[in-house]
Amino acid sequence: MADELPDLFHFDNTRPNFEAFARENGFRYWLASDLAQALGLPGAHSLKKAIERASQALLRLDVPVVENFDTVIGEDGTKDWRLSRFACYLTVMNADPSKKAVAQAQTWFAVLAEAWRLAAVEADSVERLAIRGEVSERERALSHTAHQHGVESYQLFQNAGYRGLYNMNISELRKRRTLPEGRSLLDFMGKTELAANLFRITQTDEKIRQEGIKGQRPLERAAEGVGRRVRQAILDISSTRPEDLPITYDIKDVQKELKQVRRDLTKLDKPKKPPRK
Repeated sequence: MADELPDLFHFDNTRPNFEAFARENGFRYWLASDLAQALGLPGAHSLKKAIERASQALLRLDVPVVENFDTVIGEDGTKDWRLSRFACYLTVMNADPSKKAVAQAQTWFAVLAEAWRLAAVEADSVERLAIRGEVSERERALSHTAHQHGVESYQLFQNAGYRGLYNMNISELRKRRTLPEGRSLLDFMGKTELAANLFRITQTDEKIRQEGIKGQRPLERAAEGVGRRVRQAILDISSTRPEDLPITYDIKDVQKELKQVRRDLTKLDKPKKPPRK
């Protein structure tokens, strides 16, 4: 049980114990402000971005967000969140691991879920799942914008953006990476590559709306141009061509393992059955 696990969250005498912050109101939960305090962070607001990413991950898992994240008003009148243990896990995994306490907490949660040996639930993969969801959401927004501005073939428009970033068409990129038929390229991209595509998509949308670009061909040129600028930025920073970035394991495997982690963590907070007399 939770109280029998290594107390890796109680790192020193100045930082409080995670389990001691658990609250009960029909179910066991933690306040984001308490979680932030356990991590040595200034308050619930410091976890806002991690919570947003964690919520995205839940949507990708088809898990009801409201059962794990509930917005509340704290005692000081500021916004806070009520988190399930699984929500705490996802939030910590999406927090900044450069902070020593966060990195230690990520290890603690992995041990808690008995999942450290599973590559699919490492912190990068949890964040990758959230970014993948955000890419889908932003792609839908771009599709709406493009059609409003005169795109007749979204497939050609989308391909232009990929061509700018990868210097090849989608079909060529698929062949180069030998992915399963019918699966999205995005499902096998690592966190860095997904983030690059997210930036490409959002900046294409922004350019179209700000410059009022109209028509299929002008919109294709805009998408390709943004893709080329993102490509150049990657080359300038890492000297790595985007098409040479390594593919990683199927994001569906990440989802499968995270669902198992959720089941494992949920068991920890189930009420104990009284011993038989």
